[in-house]
Amino acid sequence: MPKERGQKVVASNRKARHDYTIEDTYEAGLVLTGTEVKSLRAGRASLIDGYAFVEYGEAWLDAVHIPEYNEGTWNNHPPRRKRKLLLHKQQILKIHNKIKEGGYTIVPLSIYFLDGRAKVEIAVAKGKREYDKRQTLRERQDKREADRAMGARRNLGD
Repeated sequence: MPKERGQKVVASNRKARHDYTIEDTYEAGLVLTGTEVKSLRAGRASLIDGYAFVEYGEAWLDAVHIPEYNEGTWNNHPPRRKRKLLLHKQQILKIHNKIKEGGYTIVPLSIYFLDGRAKVEIAVAKGKREYDKRQTLRERQDKREADRAMGARRNLGD
């Protein structure tokens, strides 16, 4: 059987980019059971309520929903369980120190397979206030309108 190549995104958390200001991002491996891997390969996962934390020098991912595998038996995994993240010690210390400062949290941005291995992209992020969210949306709309006007102007010149 040929080895998998490339990146296959299983789930992404688009709401996290809206609700948080992303400071740093990290790619971490995931410790999974067999039925979790099969369920992820079927493209089933949800990062909506997910978060990560550091405890006793180890990084953990919690509240990420990976549904039970349909063809699984009595040894199927629980859908929402604490899963260990595989990061370098220096990365864990850097994340832990940033979170101890206060105001920061760790949010999962996406789960994907990279060359056949399950990975999660996590971010150290700071929560946005309501007016920050509105400001970001307004800037995005203004940029879109400007691009549209520039495109219309370019087409008239042809």
